[in-house]
Amino acid sequence: MRRGCLASPSSSVLCPAWPGTSSGMAGGRRRGGGGRRRGPRQHPGTHEAAPSPAPLSPAATVAQRNAGAASKTVRPKKPAEEPAARGPDVDSLGFQAMDRNVPGLSHVILQKLNMKSYEDYKSAMDGRKSGSDFGIRTYFDMFHKMEDTFKFCAECKKLPDALPDPKSLRRCKRCQNVYYCGAVCQRANWPLHKKFCKKLKLVALDRLVEWLVFTGDIPFPTETWTKPARDVEGWEDWFSMQEQLEEKLGAVLAGRYMTLLWANAGKPRPEDGELRESVRRLVTDFHSRPLTIGLGLRLFGIDPLAKVLTVHVVGASHVETLNTRLTDYDELTRMFPGHRGVEVVMVGVDVVDGPVMRPPLAAPAPRGRVYLSSYKGLYHDFWESHVETKLAARPDLVVGFHPGFHACPDLLAGWLPTLLLLRDYCLPVLFTVYSEQELKSSLQVLVELETHIMGYAANPFASLRPEQVYSSPNKAPVYCSSYYIALLGPVASAVPAVEELEDGDGWQGGEPSATGAAGGIAPGLG
Repeated sequence: MRRGCLASPSSSVLCPAWPGTSSGMAGGRRRGGGGRRRGPRQHPGTHEAAPSPAPLSPAATVAQRNAGAASKTVRPKKPAEEPAARGPDVDSLGFQAMDRNVPGLSHVILQKLNMKSYEDYKSAMDGRKSGSDFGIRTYFDMFHKMEDTFKFCAECKKLPDALPDPKSLRRCKRCQNVYYCGAVCQRANWPLHKKFCKKLKLVALDRLVEWLVFTGDIPFPTETWTKPARDVEGWEDWFSMQEQLEEKLGAVLAGRYMTLLWANAGKPRPEDGELRESVRRLVTDFHSRPLTIGLGLRLFGIDPLAKVLTVHVVGASHVETLNTRLTDYDELTRMFPGHRGVEVVMVGVDVVDGPVMRPPLAAPAPRGRVYLSSYKGLYHDFWESHVETKLAARPDLVVGFHPGFHACPDLLAGWLPTLLLLRDYCLPVLFTVYSEQELKSSLQVLVELETHIMGYAANPFASLRPEQVYSSPNKAPVYCSSYYIALLGPVASAVPAVEELEDGDGWQGGEPSATGAAGGIAPGLG
């Protein structure tokens, strides 16, 4: 769930999607939480490994506070006195990466957060800085400060302060997303920008409307599925099961916070039809993770009606845990009515303090409920301290959302202990990725690790919300969990080389579809 907001005097709700947050920039989603504390990441939407990541959350991760391992036979025990290994700090590298695209942009973000340095940001992210220190007092102030951090020329990369007239930046009238310092830069950039202008308009709209996820207006109340999970092939089928859908969408549009949003956003309110589509996209974004978990259970033939289940989310961070409520994965109960109980354990070094920061269950999860818990640390440490000692249940399924281990050697080294643990313990694993290129690169890594790849395909429950690489907007938007890879244990025989895994071999290209990718889904894997 992705809700990054600051506290306001009136409602304890503010900032919807600051740049660098998972919502403000797709590049903020990656983390190396599987096997090390920190490590570089790749910007989604690019095909080459980036030496540094996008920042995790300069505003949202801060503000929300105010509203695996190798097998036993190959991994030596770590001496008790040995300090925990730390790679480069992801967030500081992220600020550096942004400044390489747009010099000085990280300073603008810190300035808008009323911070003097990266150390201030880090202190706030760790909970040592109160929301009142951010200097944001009104909704108008919040939305305009957020928009200010998107103000740089998309062609020459200049910030307002580098221009003779700081107010000379003008926003593209079509997309309401990117800025130009003048007609010369706009004309020069148009051959590139016109390829993405329509999609970037949706990005800009969803970035604002996402605020309603935090206020609680989104998602709307959902219904118990009237079809078996195997017959729901994508979002079109899911929406068809929602009774009085238009009335629910209308209630969101007529709500107080939607009115407040457009009274303070500095942009004209879009037509109701556009807003309804935005709400629908954000609903898919909210429910994509629990439904992807449900898909994983189906793919591996794991029946929630037959026994109590435990699911581990490996490499979890603020993306999965920022302001997450205990009911956020309840769609699994509506997907599998009458289930015996499901526990979802978020495991990662960047898990955020909040309601889900409670110990994993040693006993079975309550019948008919989805129980969320978490562990702040490395997955192989969690396995050793909790699973092997039976303080937590062995997982029936392990899920990793956008692990990014394909991006560079350093990050792969960080994930290696977890990948080997998952392989050697023969745990059912489902990883998701953003794009076809990431899919192929990830498959290459897994083939080299001699992991048994059970299948891979377009995810019928990928988010339909497009997201941009924040400091380099003129790229094709990406969609969360666009593809999945299913793994189970070590390879028993030769598997296809990754260059042989071309289009048509079980997965489809293109952006996510509301109708899903039924052809790529199988009731079980083998």
